Amino acid sequence: MRERDLWYKRAIVYALDVETFQDSNGDGVGDFQGLIGRLDYLATLGITCIWLLPFYPTPNRDNGYDVMDYYNVDSRLGTLGDFAAFIREANERGMRVIIDLVVNHTSDQHPWFQEARRDRNSKYRNYYTWSDEKPENPAYEPAFAGAENSIWTWDEEAQAYYLHRFYQHQPDLNFSNPEVRKEIHHIAGFWLSLGISGFRIDAAHILVQTDQLDSTTKFYDLLEDMRDYINMHSRDAILLAEASGPPEAVGRFFKGDERMHIMFNFLLNMHVFLALAREKGSSISKGLKMLPQKSHNSQWLNFLRHHDELNVEDLELDEQEIIFKAFAPKEDMKVYGRGIRRRLAPMLKGNRKKLQLAYSILFSLPGTPMIQYGSEIGMGDDLDLPERTSVRTPMQWGNELNAGFSKAIDAELIHPVINKGPYSYEKVNVVQQQRDPNSLLNWMERVIRVRRQCSELGDGNCTILETQDSRLFAHSCELEYKTVVVHNLSGTACQVQLNQLCEDGIHLDEILSDSDYKLPKDGKVEIEPYGYRWFRLHQLPSPEKEPDQKNKS
Repeated sequence: MRERDLWYKRAIVYALDVETFQDSNGDGVGDFQGLIGRLDYLATLGITCIWLLPFYPTPNRDNGYDVMDYYNVDSRLGTLGDFAAFIREANERGMRVIIDLVVNHTSDQHPWFQEARRDRNSKYRNYYTWSDEKPENPAYEPAFAGAENSIWTWDEEAQAYYLHRFYQHQPDLNFSNPEVRKEIHHIAGFWLSLGISGFRIDAAHILVQTDQLDSTTKFYDLLEDMRDYINMHSRDAILLAEASGPPEAVGRFFKGDERMHIMFNFLLNMHVFLALAREKGSSISKGLKMLPQKSHNSQWLNFLRHHDELNVEDLELDEQEIIFKAFAPKEDMKVYGRGIRRRLAPMLKGNRKKLQLAYSILFSLPGTPMIQYGSEIGMGDDLDLPERTSVRTPMQWGNELNAGFSKAIDAELIHPVINKGPYSYEKVNVVQQQRDPNSLLNWMERVIRVRRQCSELGDGNCTILETQDSRLFAHSCELEYKTVVVHNLSGTACQVQLNQLCEDGIHLDEILSDSDYKLPKDGKVEIEPYGYRWFRLHQLPSPEKEPDQKNKS
């Protein structure tokens, strides 16, 4: 891929679910026409890439991740024509679109599975993995601990057990079958032809695992096969992998330029939350140092929260407990034994300084930043809803009926809006914050604007700067310009010496900060509690030498 095609290194990604964003026809479900009507909002926010959660036809038992048809749009959300119109309108506003490619499994209502269970001789039988006897000692546990107790379920019609790493209504596809891989090519080619800019590969760390008892056997060649297909059929489409695990496991998803273009940065995400919980910037430095090496063309996708739980399972047990104690002190705030089912604003108790600190960290880290819909206004969660649905409530546009999301009556809404407490739509909404120049929304627009001007943060060389103070995190990223950022994770004011800010021949601008600071003198940086300071540096032109008097004519 040529240098000029690395658009994903400069992107600002916004994750949304069509069904909870904007309803245009009053049936209680968001749709593509409603989303089209909100594109100007996203464009003025500064978003350059929209990640759509699944919108395929589905029984909707797992938020759309149980797919019945890979070549169509759920009729509740619109038509293929609506999707094509959405792509065109997004592109006209300078925004790309990536979509979920959910091929770990299908819905048990998918025609492939229905045919497979009816007929042992059907070609679709081998699209899935079957066993006449329930395998003993399987190599893997269910993905959702507590929700499922086995990865093998008996099917009465098929008279056999089938494999499912997720819910039992989501039978796993069999990637040792070349026909299944060919189907993935067809699916990818179909959506690429409609103008998308890439795919998020759902649960890629599970995708590469086989059904064999030997858990070391992996389907990494499947990822290389996907990459080859994408490169042949698109000039600049990308593959974004959702894959968690220790550094050595995560690094295998890059393998130079042969597998994924970009990866969710789960390791750094966990260490950012550990830093916020401990109020120590040293945890972020530790997380950055743990990341595996990657090629220049590869990229990390940084995030704070998204539509799933905050997963902390790859931290040490004592570190997990620190995070749970700080952000999920009640049992109903946790899920699957590994994560937290809350949005960021309530986790930080609505503390504006801490919220801005967290997002300043996100937007300044090396990599590509992503935010979840509603994060820009500080939306809350609804813990009365089951599992991950707590963080998937409808977008809060205004203080009118159903937060301006839909004109339907409450009973018809896809999920209830948050209508009580400090995060109710009457207190937290777009219209209100657009009127307030000091709102979180207007601050978020500003930090996104500054971030987009600093291409070195997405594509430059990153250096962790020594502060001699564990409360602080300081780093620099450098291309043509250098950006130096300092964060104070603690509730006490700090001072740090940064010699990079006082080098000879350097011009220094402070481009973003939490307060009206004076420019540092002799590299001494003062920073308030939960504060942040962004500096941009560039070389001054060398002064021209006076011509030698003897050589004058």
